[in-house]
Amino acid sequence: MDHAVVKAIKDYPMVNVSLDGTKIIVKKDINIGMAAALPTGNLIVPVIKNADMYNLAGLAKSVNDLASRARENKLKPDEIKDGTFTITNVGTFGNLMGTPIINQPQVAILATGAIVKKPAVLETEYGDVIAVRHMMFLSLSYDHRIVDGALGGAFLKRISDYLEKFDPNTLI
Repeated sequence: MDHAVVKAIKDYPMVNVSLDGTKIIVKKDINIGMAAALPTGNLIVPVIKNADMYNLAGLAKSVNDLASRARENKLKPDEIKDGTFTITNVGTFGNLMGTPIINQPQVAILATGAIVKKPAVLETEYGDVIAVRHMMFLSLSYDHRIVDGALGGAFLKRISDYLEKFDPNTLI
């Protein structure tokens, strides 16, 4: 997921901004915040700094490390600041979708729902068929002072395109 988001941010850099009063600050770094549930029921948002410098395996390793240390209350203060975009996973709790709240001064946040099997219409060379597929809802909240519906919609579609076109045989 993080890899698809990083690629989409590179395609749509105006989602990777912050607002300071009336001034828009375009971030050169892509620092992905990832909401992590704590055993207490609270959330914390560790940040993968310069996420665009990692390959898929490096991102996965960073996510697992930060999430593990977050649950053990072993994060350093520097590891929970300077995020430029956040991802939260409401699917962890079995929810299909949710409405994420923007982690200001960021201007957008993505929520991922549970991955569940659903019937889907597939187009084949022999005609349309209904098949069972793994499906997931994505929800994007964004600050309309910066991100309009066209940018938000195109960005979200790009993420889904990258996820749907992922080749599991890709070397990582």
